[in-house]
Amino acid sequence: MDIHNNFLKAIAELKFVKLRFNSQEKGIIERECIPFDFGPSRRNLSINPDRYHFYDLDSPEGTHNLSILPDQIISLEVLEQKFEPADYITWDPPYDWFIPRDWGKFS
Repeated sequence: MDIHNNFLKAIAELKFVKLRFNSQEKGIIERECIPFDFGPSRRNLSINPDRYHFYDLDSPEGTHNLSILPDQIISLEVLEQKFEPADYITWDPPYDWFIPRDWGKFS
């Protein structure tokens, strides 16, 4: 299964992922993350290419949102552990996801 299909599977099944990517600043990094979405950055939709959006759970700098361009991703493994969206979605609706999902009230 390829990276994008693994990402979609993790969203559909509410599963954590192990992400390995090439950071321009720090080289190759591996993180455990929540998969959030795939699409442009919401900061400026008109000029941003699509990217993968995650919630990084084990960064030395603490948990934070992480947006990665597709060509930066080396591997993405779907883990067995499930997550609860309510534990990680802290903003108010509407939840304007680019990728449709069945996350209950967070869909």
